[in-house]
Formats: sequence, C-alpha cells, structure tokens
Amino acid sequence: MQEMLVPPWLESLLSTAFFTVCPRHRDAPRSECNMFCLDCNTEAFCFYCRSTRHKDHSVIQIRRSSYHDVVRVAEIQKVLDITGVQTYVINSARVLFLNERPQPKSSTSKGVPHLCEICGRSLLDPFRFCSLGCKLVRIKNNGDATFNLSTKDEEAGEIREGMGRGLPSKEEEELREGSQQDMYTSTLTPPHSSSRRRKGIPHRAPFGS
Repeated sequence: MQEMLVPPWLESLLSTAFFTVCPRHRDAPRSECNMFCLDCNTEAFCFYCRSTRHKDHSVIQIRRSSYHDVVRVAEIQKVLDITGVQTYVINSARVLFLNERPQPKSSTSKGVPHLCEICGRSLLDPFRFCSLGCKLVRIKNNGDATFNLSTKDEEAGEIREGMGRGLPSKEEEELREGSQQDMYTSTLTPPHSSSRRRKGIPHRAPFGS
C-alpha cells in the first residue's frame, strides 16, 4: 500500500547530501552537486555529470535557501502530488522545503492558526505540512495522504492558496543555486508612494480664562 503512496526515489532524495563538490569535476566552475536523478536514484551530481551521465533521464535540481534545501514547485509537481505542503515565494520563485527545519526555541505556536501536523512548525496558510519530509512521515504513520499524482486533482485548489505568499519578513531569504547568489530579482518589497502623506490638522491651545 505504501509503495502506491510514495515513489521509490523519494526517501533517497530527502536523505541525500547536496551542494558537496563533485569529485569528477572538482576544478570546474559549476561543480557543486545540486541535482538528483529520479531514474538512477543514487547520489547527487553536478551540472557536468548531468550532460554526460544523465542526459535523457528525469532530473530535478535542488536549490538552497539559508542552508536549507528547496525545490521549485514547477519541477517537483510534475512528479509528486505536493498537496498539503506549504509553498513559499522566495525572490519570485515558488518553492517548497525538502525536509523539516528546526523551529527556534524562542518562537511559540500559541495563537498561530496553522501548524505542521508532524513537527508543529507555524505555517502561513491552511496547509498540513511544512515540508515533503513531514508529509512522508504522515504517510508512513497513518497513510491518510499521498504523493501519487493520480489523486492530485481532488485538492488542487489548496496548492494555489500559497502561490502569492512570501516568507515572513524575518525569514525572507535569497534563493541560491550553489554559490551563485542573487539568482532572482527581489519583488517582495514595493516602494512606498509619496501620495499617502497628509498634513496634520493644527490644534489650537485653549483660551485662558
């Protein structure tokens, strides 16, 4: 039953260490291992390995946001049902996190309307999970969710709710592809209009008796 809900490559993807230096192309400028082949289901590899060893395979690219691995929604939704997983907009790219992120000890869930069902992390929208990893835990423990695309249409609207949401201001991050920074132009903070200024109404001092 679980095999029908979870693709065979997903657990390998979530446990793979990305952004190490490729031993085959150590001296090349794009040698960081930030790609994963769904057909081979082995280790991460770099840009040059893809063109030589995985040319006709199904490959997804992993990106990094403040030391956490993320994947573009546009890529992962072609191979997984991501229903229930919170999505974020980071520098104009809609992404989701691969694994659970530790919640700061100082933060509290009191008064937060939406929490991850597995790790309790606060969410921006009424989703069930903060990451693919937390959804996987739920499937393995309860079986009341799925990664199977055949059931995706039932709750497709839920995914769209997070399309325009950015991370909270304290978590606004650069989306990085290896060491390449500022990959996307930020559109998170629109300029303030000067037309909103208004002169205050002067108040007169009361007359003395």
